[in-house]
Amino acid sequence: MTTVHPELGCYLLAGQPDSSRDILDEARAAESLGLGTAFVSERYNRKEAIALAGAAVAVTDRITIATAATNHNTRHLMVTAGATRTLRDLSGGRFVLGLGRGIPVLQDLYGLSPITTGGLEDAAGLLRRLFRGEAIVGHDGPAASVPVLHLDSSLDEYLPLALVAFGPKTLTLGGRCFDEVVLHTYFTPETTQRAVRTVKDAAEKAGRDPAAVRVWSCLATVGDHVPEATRLRKTVGRLGTYLQGYGDLLVRTNGWDQAVLQRFLADPVVSSIPGLDIAATADQLEHAAGLLPEEWLQNAAVGTSEQCVDAIRGQLDLGCDAVILHGSTPTELAPIVETWKSPPTKHSLV
Repeated sequence: MTTVHPELGCYLLAGQPDSSRDILDEARAAESLGLGTAFVSERYNRKEAIALAGAAVAVTDRITIATAATNHNTRHLMVTAGATRTLRDLSGGRFVLGLGRGIPVLQDLYGLSPITTGGLEDAAGLLRRLFRGEAIVGHDGPAASVPVLHLDSSLDEYLPLALVAFGPKTLTLGGRCFDEVVLHTYFTPETTQRAVRTVKDAAEKAGRDPAAVRVWSCLATVGDHVPEATRLRKTVGRLGTYLQGYGDLLVRTNGWDQAVLQRFLADPVVSSIPGLDIAATADQLEHAAGLLPEEWLQNAAVGTSEQCVDAIRGQLDLGCDAVILHGSTPTELAPIVETWKSPPTKHSLV
């Protein structure tokens, strides 16, 4: 029998997959490894989150499948509610809907209204009311203005929700009214610890049990058994793409040097490649690596399986409740998970 590790998770179809169908094998592999949760992110080219979640729950029996994240403003709220109810029924309760703010520039390009903290809280409240069987009449709030919302009057179920959080307002919201909070990749130890405190303090102030709000570290995890070119893409390429997309936010959050970011973005090679983790060659990634401080790239689990496990345990020592082994496929993670023995002792935040 496979030992289950609820404190570990992974992403399915991390990055840009060759085919959406890869999720079928990856979901089975993640479950066979004993991972507790498999997360699904969203890119519209072939990673629409609800469709992928349906495929993942259909080929698994135990593992939790969660979106991390989709956005509440890209579908009518009844469509999101219906998809969530269907997936929870299809999976026997193993599906968790995870929401997030999305990327503002893309939201603008698509003609979508910006996602606000109030909108996320309103959406969470409406979805939970629908899962209690309520008929919501004449709602006018930041998430929706609708005459009627109603799912099923016989339904009386608590709906667990996750939130991908970055800044202090979203982290506070997560602690106040969400069940799980997913942090961002490449957070420094200080940023991670501060984020955990923000979530837990907000939960306590809201009269909730802080221990009941699970905080997931999202830790880039790439062992040295992976070919070097692939490692560069999953580390330098991925961090570089984050810096291209919302580098100012990540740099401010971590207290990094803004001048380093500006030099990186202004570099002719970097500026000519939108999406380093997708389009850059090995030589271009090596060039990009030379522009990034080593301390920025160290906020990841890299090296031998033993070194990766030490880094994972370090995230738990910082106060996180669980760790997403981000950026690698379940097959690539297998040696690291094999090295992972019993869950580490959790240290209290000080």
